[in-house]
Amino acid sequence: MPKMKTSRAAAKRFKVTGTGKLKRNKAYKSHILTKKSAKTKRNLRKATMTDKSNVKNMKKILPYL
Repeated sequence: MPKMKTSRAAAKRFKVTGTGKLKRNKAYKSHILTKKSAKTKRNLRKATMTDKSNVKNMKKILPYL
């Protein structure tokens, strides 16, 4: 059986924690920041866990992570 290929786009965006969960950064932090409140921007800085409804698909495109 041939080797499975990792999605390079996903590999650059997701990291695995010690317990095996997928960590990701939040969206909406790149531009049009003037209309967003300081609280919103501060909360967007923090990384978060991938939702469990998406984990199955993420594991499929990241087989060796």
